[in-house]
Amino acid sequence: MPSENCRHMLADLSDYLDGEASEALCAEIERQMTGCEECRIVVDTLGKTIFLYRELPRPEMSEDARRRLYQSLDLQEYVK
Repeated sequence: MPSENCRHMLADLSDYLDGEASEALCAEIERQMTGCEECRIVVDTLGKTIFLYRELPRPEMSEDARRRLYQSLDLQEYVK
């Protein structure tokens, strides 16, 4: 079960990975990752996912496949 420090860090990951976090917050997240392997794995995995999303070309997907994907991910707000 994640500790309170882990949960606190998760709330700030977006700013950290986007390079928008303060120096103090970066230091706090890096300390947390040093002491918690699970947090390090989460940050590394999320960082790689964001990189791949930004760098790789978007796959071609039919509207029906997109609708089914969004429904399975419970992203109803995106389904037309």
